[in-house]
Amino acid sequence: MTQIPTLLIFLTILNIISLTSFGVDKLKSVTGGWRIPEQKLMLAALFGPFGAYAGMLIFRHKTRKTKFLLVPIFLLIQLGVIVYFRLI
Repeated sequence: MTQIPTLLIFLTILNIISLTSFGVDKLKSVTGGWRIPEQKLMLAALFGPFGAYAGMLIFRHKTRKTKFLLVPIFLLIQLGVIVYFRLI
């Protein structure tokens, strides 16, 4: 396996984890259960911004929190990493 597919697989897994985290936290917020701390959601968003942004849109979760406005910036950074490694 070359470096590019390995990197894409790794990033895909991180984004799936991020999407799942946002979905679970939204479910817990509606049902009144234990919540995922915002710091952990931000960490998930940093490493899985596509999943985090999808989770914010799909679940309508954390869309009013100011610090989560950074998620699209994280998305652009990750997209830049993907493009950079594809050009090598």
